[in-house]
Amino acid sequence: MSTPMNKTSFSQKRPVLTVVIIEILLLLAVFAAGAYATIKELSYTSPVLISFIPIALTLIIYLTWKRKWREIGFQSLANITKRNWFFYSPFIVILVVISLKGFKETTLSEVIFFIFFTLLVGFVEETIYRGLILKTLLNKSVRAAVITSSILFSITHLLNVMSGQSTEQTVVQLVYALVMGVVLALLMIKNLNIWPLIIFHFLHNLIQFLGNESTAIGYDILVILVLVIQCGWLMVSLKREVSKE
Repeated sequence: MSTPMNKTSFSQKRPVLTVVIIEILLLLAVFAAGAYATIKELSYTSPVLISFIPIALTLIIYLTWKRKWREIGFQSLANITKRNWFFYSPFIVILVVISLKGFKETTLSEVIFFIFFTLLVGFVEETIYRGLILKTLLNKSVRAAVITSSILFSITHLLNVMSGQSTEQTVVQLVYALVMGVVLALLMIKNLNIWPLIIFHFLHNLIQFLGNESTAIGYDILVILVLVIQCGWLMVSLKREVSKE
């Protein structure tokens, strides 16, 4: 009697192609939504809403249908050890730093909107980059998964060039997103839990949207320095874990 062979998924057989398809579909959705919003002269948040809402619904349906929620990191926070919670502590410093810019006057309806908006962005971007893409590329190697997912995360922020900001600000933001992507990817590998990443992503973006608009890049550079330190800390910890195995 023959035993049934385990089916190998497309993402396992073609991890690089899978990631390329995911990234192209995401960029096409955002660019198409951006073009539509420009033609219709909609608000600056419209491209993300138009593209991310259907993407979020698609992710929810797919992860539920395939029963992959736990597999890509949607696990109980209780699974993170007390010791490993310390690796998230630099996030508190980062949130404090970006809060130092101050906050603009905002109505309750605007606060509610930005809470929804930033939760949407946090869920979609973390599920795609630290969930699907990182998980898929781990079939190649940890280094490839971390570097590639972080570069792709940074590239998506090139869309901000269209907002009229200076080249200097854009470069800083790309580096900011790249280092942030590396830290989030390393934390995902360290604790296998996506919830803290979504929560931080949400709080970080919410503070940015509610904060005063400033062209000063000093705060961003300080955050980058904190992230670089956090990155080094995580890399040393992960290397120690590997050496013990």
